[in-house]
Amino acid sequence: MKIRKFTAMLLSLCLCIGALASCSKKEKEPETQAESYYDFFDTVSVVMSYKGDTAEEFSKNSEAVAALLREYHKLFDIYYEYDGINNLKTINKNAGKAPVKVDTKLIDFLLYCKEIYNVTGGKTNIAMGSVLKLWHDAREAGLDSPENAKIPGEAELLEASLHTDINSLVIDKEAGTVLISDPKMQLDVGAIGKGYATEKAAEMLIGMGVSSYVLNIGGNIRAIGTKPGGKAWVTGITNPDKLSSQAFVTEIEISDTSIVTSGNYERFYTVDGKRYHHIIDPETLMPSSYFASVSVILKDSAMADALSTALFCMSYEEGAKLAERIGADVIWVRENGVVLMTAGVKIVKN
Repeated sequence: MKIRKFTAMLLSLCLCIGALASCSKKEKEPETQAESYYDFFDTVSVVMSYKGDTAEEFSKNSEAVAALLREYHKLFDIYYEYDGINNLKTINKNAGKAPVKVDTKLIDFLLYCKEIYNVTGGKTNIAMGSVLKLWHDAREAGLDSPENAKIPGEAELLEASLHTDINSLVIDKEAGTVLISDPKMQLDVGAIGKGYATEKAAEMLIGMGVSSYVLNIGGNIRAIGTKPGGKAWVTGITNPDKLSSQAFVTEIEISDTSIVTSGNYERFYTVDGKRYHHIIDPETLMPSSYFASVSVILKDSAMADALSTALFCMSYEEGAKLAERIGADVIWVRENGVVLMTAGVKIVKN
């Protein structure tokens, strides 16, 4: 991971964690414990306990989370392979060749991704890897050499888009194998993998009997239960306008739920004075221009992650209908700073 990415993410996480811990000055903060990890999903992962666990209990719980995140990080990696593991890199490498035997956890995840594709009308599509790679490589080159920065060519984007059919992902659950039948198709699970792993970690902790825990996995927040005493946590919605003196566009209350934000303000580069971010609309093959950020509030962190990407690439009207159908609350922030939200968002009253 490059230093510029790490620093930006760390600063963003510090803001999120600070907001999450905040509350009225009249209210005494519960005792907390926190552990941070830097090895998973190219980001910072933080486990926080608000219940007053013993040091031994918290260490055991946080290490269990780290072990689970480590496992999913390796399974979902599209850049590196690991000894004894067939992961997404292995599957992509064998596109058009032969089925790959994989762990049942990866089978279950990929089947879920196919469901998400249908739920979002194709807006969250893990088969977009060939298109996303063109943008990723152009962005990395542009950040390394700004004077030579350029965007991918229209012809190469169109060619890559011909190899994004989710039906080319052939999953044999009984045999435990995965095949990409199109040799030019590649998987990229950046729009959902982190949220899926976060939710699996939350499920594990709940099964271990924890309460009053918060997972912050690269800004994907999953609250387990409430604060001691039953009160909600407070977290801020980051202001996409980095020139503003206002760090958050609003602050909200959350309890036993997830909040995931997709935004145009962290991973981007500039070409001829124009900024190009990393969230690519499957229809236009260009960075989506509907919003500056979209935050989804939903208990299931996997669905929240996938939905935040999908809604970022839809008009407000389309997105509002999809959110209502799924039962999610949403905060949309337009480029001009206008904030829209569903009725169920619990705004902190000053």
